[in-house]
Amino acid sequence: MKVIAIDPGYDRIGIAVIEKEKKEEKILFSECFITNRKKHLNERIFSLGERINYIIKKYSPEFLAIESLFFSKNTKTALSVAEARGVIIYQAMKNNIPVYEYTPNQIKVAVGGYGGAHKRDILFMVEKLVKIDKRKRIDDELDAIAIGLTFLASYRDI
Repeated sequence: MKVIAIDPGYDRIGIAVIEKEKKEEKILFSECFITNRKKHLNERIFSLGERINYIIKKYSPEFLAIESLFFSKNTKTALSVAEARGVIIYQAMKNNIPVYEYTPNQIKVAVGGYGGAHKRDILFMVEKLVKIDKRKRIDDELDAIAIGLTFLASYRDI
């Protein structure tokens, strides 16, 4: 089973493709996709959609797992992230891929063991749960891996 997992954004987007065979998870691909800050938001959202579509076509995931949106004090940022989520979900649905959403608290419980886990706890556990090469990664990429692991831990129709 393969899942594409997304930590959504419009500036930096964590993307991971994880495969589970038997009881072992393997990262097939992960990155922090960074859109061009010099471009208008519409162009950035478009480039994100194109990147997601490319990864879907290349890896043929069966599911998409994405972090649900939580509102912060910055409404403008939240709205832009909502637009990015929309194009991500659109690409999944266009390719007949079911979408599963997880709250930050669900991810913390699944990966860190408790809802009060801090980011460093989650990052520590991600490295314990799945083999990761030692290259430097931006947090968004590791967050996407955590979202994928959350899906794999919670999906029961295997």
